[in-house]
Amino acid sequence: MRRKRSWTGTPEIYFAKPIDNSRLVKVEDPQRSREMKQFGVALGCLFLLVMTFAWQHFKAIEYGYKIETLRAQRDGLAEMNRALRLEEASLRDPERIDALARKLGLQSPQAGQVMHMDTVSPEAATPVLASVTPVPMDSAR
Repeated sequence: MRRKRSWTGTPEIYFAKPIDNSRLVKVEDPQRSREMKQFGVALGCLFLLVMTFAWQHFKAIEYGYKIETLRAQRDGLAEMNRALRLEEASLRDPERIDALARKLGLQSPQAGQVMHMDTVSPEAATPVLASVTPVPMDSAR
């Protein structure tokens, strides 16, 4: 047979008691204060170390992107330089220039008409005063 469990003993009753701690003053613990200052300094140093590492890492990534951009730009400029050199070589071709001159009705230069600008003569080293020479005009045009 089962017996019913009954409430034995006296019930616990709790009463609210107003507590006034306004007159209590916390005593400053110098040991605890020193420990907290040391902890704060250590935490600050750790934060600076982590931020320095992160800054260095992100700068390395940024420099990698800049290097790749500059490398692509250099390759593009090298290709453009190659194309311009090829165009210059084709424009300087003497056969092409001769064919264009004949097409325009030009004749071969006479002796003394050609002046090479690349060589510097001793006379050209001194300053020369520029002068204006009148051009004859044909009135038959």
